[in-house]
Amino acid sequence: MAIPLKRSSQLNALNASDQWDLIIIGGGATGLGAAVDAATRGYRTLLLEAHDFAKGTSSRSTKLVHGGVRYLAQGNIGLVREALRERGLLRRNAPHLVRDLGFVVPAYNWWAGPYYGVGLKLYDLLAGKLNLASSKQLGRDAALQRAPTLRHDGLRGGILYFDGQFDDARLAITLLRTFQNAGGTALNYLPVTGLIKTRGRVAGVLVRDAETGEEFELRARGVINATGVFVDEIRRMDEPDAAKMLSLSQGVHLVVDKRFLPGDSAVMIPRTDDGRVLFAVPWHDRVVLGTTDTSVERATMEPRPLEEEVEFILRTAARYLDPSPGRTDVLSVFAGLRPLVKAEKDQSTAALSRDHVLRVAESGLVTITGGKWTTYRKMGEDTINKSAEVAGLPPRECRTQRLHLHGWTERTGGALQAYGSDADAVLQLEGADRRLHPDLPDLEAQVRWAARFELARTVEDVLSRRTRALLLNARASLEAAPRVAELLAEELGHDPAWQAEQVVQYQQLASAYQLPGRPPEITLPEHAPANATL
Repeated sequence: MAIPLKRSSQLNALNASDQWDLIIIGGGATGLGAAVDAATRGYRTLLLEAHDFAKGTSSRSTKLVHGGVRYLAQGNIGLVREALRERGLLRRNAPHLVRDLGFVVPAYNWWAGPYYGVGLKLYDLLAGKLNLASSKQLGRDAALQRAPTLRHDGLRGGILYFDGQFDDARLAITLLRTFQNAGGTALNYLPVTGLIKTRGRVAGVLVRDAETGEEFELRARGVINATGVFVDEIRRMDEPDAAKMLSLSQGVHLVVDKRFLPGDSAVMIPRTDDGRVLFAVPWHDRVVLGTTDTSVERATMEPRPLEEEVEFILRTAARYLDPSPGRTDVLSVFAGLRPLVKAEKDQSTAALSRDHVLRVAESGLVTITGGKWTTYRKMGEDTINKSAEVAGLPPRECRTQRLHLHGWTERTGGALQAYGSDADAVLQLEGADRRLHPDLPDLEAQVRWAARFELARTVEDVLSRRTRALLLNARASLEAAPRVAELLAEELGHDPAWQAEQVVQYQQLASAYQLPGRPPEITLPEHAPANATL
């Protein structure tokens, strides 16, 4: 059994170092990728996250590891080639987290099959020797065999191509564990409140422990800003007048029952009304529908889906699926923000590239932004190459191209496959025989594991990102919240008042993941304080 990872030991490490080689701000895909790269090169690395790991965009993706068919249509061959290569590397480095998934592109016009077929053959060629499988034309019957709920009327056939699928938040936690295995130190709920400068150069950060209020001054040879959609906030700590780097785009997804797309294949609609593609993707015995592309002005931790976005997804799905889901069929709705590097004023966010961008300020602050989950490893490599140079660190080779991530195993199948080689250890914990809720796959033992080994601190951490209960069934996750609070309190040493407050906070969060309707009945833990209301 692994040694439990206590937050106190990570906090103690802050005071044990006079100077880090690198401090990375941001615990999402980009920050975690850079942290793994740095630590495996042997640099003394500290990762700081203001909230929880993958709290923002990194847990709200379409759950695909892909080259980007849309970017191929835009002519961005370089981005697609790089992403397809990274898809292949991730499939090799984390087979317990990434699987091959077939996509059916339905053809309702005589020209659709040849037209999209040629483009997807190019997609195959760009993947080279790391291609998952070759695309091919499907007749009508073969298309329906793979996607039986496609609308029959007018269907001529389709094209089958392959991409990768993953669990984004579980990959984030796997990267966290990989980083720690390499000697790195990581802390969540430790926001950066300011930058330390010496003779105009960034020399460290000021942080505050969100749980205790304790403040720290932490020094480093190099500081990296990897805060996703919030990079401009950190840049303005360095340069108050810094111009905005990003245009923000919101993407919304709906989660529905698997009966709307039975089987193991996804469906891809190559062009929707807003110029994006629409996916219907089987995931954890549910179906994820999305996404949208809505320009937004300001980054928030909990972006809210707009009514027109929900209606757009349902309306588009109804054109192609029979039966098609309605509002009452939506188990969860979630929104994420994309960090797109700013372009001309009149360019829509749907037309912006997902290329990543590195910028080095006069102070030496390195900012990395843009990109997407599929290319997180390459983003990390590029970031550490530049940061080591800026910080004057000894140059060292990147080691992540062939790095097996924590839990690596070729064994597939089982309810806990995302835990990889840790799955058996999870099942040895108390509660391995008890589910959190009849409508959720998650076990009580997973809560204990999350608290002991994955730095889970709140009910939200467990139900949103250590398990995916919030996305799979928001109402069921609400009903499971009191038991999760009880288990966490037992593991972390909290009292009943803490449990009650956690349930209240989670209800406030999770209510936004349900379409309007009757709220579930929640039973507060015993001894709840009088002011704990739901």
